[in-house]
Order: sequence, then structure tokens, then C-alpha cells
Amino acid sequence: MVDKFVGTWKMISSENFDDYMKALGVGFATRQVGNRTKPSLIINMDDQGMICLKSQSTFKTVEVKFNLNEPFEETTADDRKTMTVFSLENCKLVQKQKWDGKESTIEREVTDFIPSCCHVSP
Repeated sequence: MVDKFVGTWKMISSENFDDYMKALGVGFATRQVGNRTKPSLIINMDDQGMICLKSQSTFKTVEVKFNLNEPFEETTADDRKTMTVFSLENCKLVQKQKWDGKESTIEREVTDFIPSCCHVSP
């Protein structure tokens, strides 16, 4: 089902990102840049079936490789070290990060089409 997310995507909107960055302790100047940045998200699968997710902007590029539902160590764009797991929930690619007793959830949704996992029966 993740193959529906494969491609290059441009962020259209981001809700509460400034508050999120404040809660993480990101400084004012970095938040200003982050709030103005609309990164491209490139999702593909490698030859071993791992999912590759790259967030690319003029400010910063970060890339992670993972298998769905398998925890892995991630270094985030703001240099936090987290245990992260990706899953598909309600047709969204959900990224849950845990570090230092804290937890963060990022949901990515493609709204240009309805993926096969979301088809509704009449």
C-alpha cells in the first residue's frame, strides 16, 4: 500500500509547525526559516524493499530508510536522536518518534487522490 505514496510531493500546508518547533526547543531564527520552507518530499523504495523518505529544501535535506512497523534509530533535522517507527494508518503515513521520555507524531497525507486502502463501499 505504501506504493501509493511513492513519488515526489510538494508540501501544501503544515498545521501548528511553529508551536511544534517551540515545544522542541528550536530557536527563533531557525523557526522563522522552517515556517517559510515548503520542502519536497521524495518517497521511493530501494532494491531491498526498504522505504526511502527524503525531505529536501534549500534550507536542509534529511533522508531516512525504513521498513513499515519496524523501529529504527533516527537523527532528525534538528539533530534529536529518536526511536522512530513508520506505519500506515487511515491512509496516512504516520511517523512516531520517541526520545528522552517524549513522543512526537507526524502524519503525511496525499490528498490529490484516494489510495486503494481508502476506497469506501457504497
